[in-house]
Amino acid sequence: MMKGTTTSSAAPDLQVVGTRATRVDAAEKVVGRARFGADVYLQGMLVGKVLRSPHAHARIVSLDTSRAEALAGVFAVVTAADLPETSAESSAGEKQVRDRVLASDKVLFVGHPVAAVAARTQAIAEAALGLIDVVYEVLPPVVDVLESMQPDAPILHAHLRTRSLAGTGDVPTNVASHFQELKGNPEAGFAAADVIVEREFRTTMVHQGYIEPHASTAVWADAAQRADDGSLTVYATTQGSFAVRDHLVELLKLPMSKVRVVPMEVGGAFGGKNSSFVDTVAALLARKARRPVKIVMSRYETFLGTGPSSGSVIRVKMGATKAGKITAATATLFYEAGAYPGSPVGSGAHVMFGPYDIPNGSIEGYDVLVNKPKVDSYRAPGATPACFAVEQVVNELADMLRVDPLDFRLRNSVRNGAEALDGTVHRDIGATECLEAARAHPHYTTPLDGPNLGRGVAHAFWGNWGARSSVTITVNPDGTVALVTASVDITGTRTSTAMQAAEILGLPLDRVKATVGDTDSIGYADVSAGSRTTVASGHAAVKAAHDVIDKMRARAAAVWEVDPEVVTFADATFRVVGDSDKVLTFEALAALLAETGNTVIGVGNVDIQDWGASFGTHIADVEVDPETGKVTLLRYTVVQDVGKAVNPVQVEGQLQGGATQGIGWALYEGYDYSNEGLMRNANLLDYKLPTSLDLPLIETVLVEVPYPGHPFGARGVGEVPIMPPPAAIAEAIYQAVGARVCSLPMTPARILEALGVI
Repeated sequence: MMKGTTTSSAAPDLQVVGTRATRVDAAEKVVGRARFGADVYLQGMLVGKVLRSPHAHARIVSLDTSRAEALAGVFAVVTAADLPETSAESSAGEKQVRDRVLASDKVLFVGHPVAAVAARTQAIAEAALGLIDVVYEVLPPVVDVLESMQPDAPILHAHLRTRSLAGTGDVPTNVASHFQELKGNPEAGFAAADVIVEREFRTTMVHQGYIEPHASTAVWADAAQRADDGSLTVYATTQGSFAVRDHLVELLKLPMSKVRVVPMEVGGAFGGKNSSFVDTVAALLARKARRPVKIVMSRYETFLGTGPSSGSVIRVKMGATKAGKITAATATLFYEAGAYPGSPVGSGAHVMFGPYDIPNGSIEGYDVLVNKPKVDSYRAPGATPACFAVEQVVNELADMLRVDPLDFRLRNSVRNGAEALDGTVHRDIGATECLEAARAHPHYTTPLDGPNLGRGVAHAFWGNWGARSSVTITVNPDGTVALVTASVDITGTRTSTAMQAAEILGLPLDRVKATVGDTDSIGYADVSAGSRTTVASGHAAVKAAHDVIDKMRARAAAVWEVDPEVVTFADATFRVVGDSDKVLTFEALAALLAETGNTVIGVGNVDIQDWGASFGTHIADVEVDPETGKVTLLRYTVVQDVGKAVNPVQVEGQLQGGATQGIGWALYEGYDYSNEGLMRNANLLDYKLPTSLDLPLIETVLVEVPYPGHPFGARGVGEVPIMPPPAAIAEAIYQAVGARVCSLPMTPARILEALGVI
């Protein structure tokens, strides 16, 4: 990967933030000392395995575990009956959460958990699964999002009714929700257009592609006695330890004080480890067996039993004048939720027209159930399919009008104060700066000559997130500090958080030791998702650092017997205003902690409601073989407004990694389901991921338009880079061979079909 370049609208005098720092967790991972979920080994630990449904839709007629329980070496077998009973007033939503853990009356996708065993060895556990007798009444499945909306489609949940602005429907349905957003008068906008493009796009479910499968180890404090009275500790593979704790508390009916979740190192997540998949089952088995139980999912189970991104059908219509101004845009989004409600259709609708100032428009969205796993987040959830659709139409409008595609976007770009279709008002954004940086980049200005070569661009917007984070900073007597963050580190955020604390404290980064705390050792934090962690945990770290300084100023005042108000702090040194003899470095004052009141601990707890949006523009060059449909990616450039790159090395890695995943969406990746709901490529041989041999050097350009709501101007950066690649590559394919491909992935067969060859 190539080193990126940076364009900045401000250059503050910073000593740590903005430097190219080595990740604080790098050495541990390189030498193999870092402990991941599968690395937990406890005395007397058993192996847990989960029995999963072979059917996409079936009623459980009977379930007999007696033969498995009688097998030598089996210590526990659990089913949905082992979950604590719920009250009569329990909501349908709570029942759905329970049924996702272990099915009670119906299975709704291939891979749906039905029962689980804990045994002395994996071989015994797998043998025990084969002894569990389940009788199913197989029901017809539905795996297509549009077919699932039809009145005669098989119904997944008899109680489900469509929620919409008009109220709740009165007939069973697979459409969990429907919404509509409207701005201006779309009909009048289209009447004023000189050119109109209307197309339908299809995408399929995509896996997050993390290297490490899910793992969980559960142990009860008094496992040798009555486990029901004990405390539960879970060592989890997760993006949010507090989310796992809340999940366990809800399902096991335990006080929060009885549940401790220890987040392990994470071997990739990208949103796929926001949810809890095996933690509750491990806890049930451990309680019943009265011994620790570890469950490690296989790759096959990860494909079948965790949450992929949504598949979708998206219809887009846009119109523009000959002068290159968009007059109207409409879209209808149908998103697969999987077997339970909750697709990211709202996110897709929010961002798809976000980069453009559109006077008239409407968006409709449908959250639709199908007999597939419940979807989960995947880096900018719901946004990549929406971007694929709208950016192709924007490119087609520019082509029809013979306007440069970046110039067309600049003519229609949102600027500060512009109002989106959903009423969101853009402020403090760097949208035009990204477009201008891309237009001026040598990749864009260098001609691309030759047969079957094409260049495409795409532009994207993501709103980002803030939410809750907690950080503590403890001052050591030698002048170093120990920083504990509540946010699970999935992208190197221990480093970026420590860098922000070091900047405030005036310390070198190597004087700050950063660790991730468990749920008993640190305050609450939301999941590490939505590009929130560097921003929100950075806020918390800055707040904790200022708390340290205030407390240290009081200690210095006590040493000098002066009012704390006259003590100043700068350059890691405390001074008294107007008295050059009263000077103490941070290190020197730390050495006096025992004499001035013992340890100093700074605390930062935040709930960030003010965060900056991000924009990005991508450029892709391809060569297409018109005889085979093979696409070779020749060059790729990512331009993105990052606010302030706290650690440019990590930011560049985020942009390159996101672009790589977006390239996978574009050309290779997708769940392949049969009509019976069986995933036919549930392994890394048949599920194609891009490798280093499939990628060119990915160049990055960091545009820095500081966000004023953050102490250093930072914005979240991790979501946007996955969004533009499919659309940029689709346009490049069109420019190369004249084929518009409207389905993902854009396989050779689909390209040949678009060319009319097959």
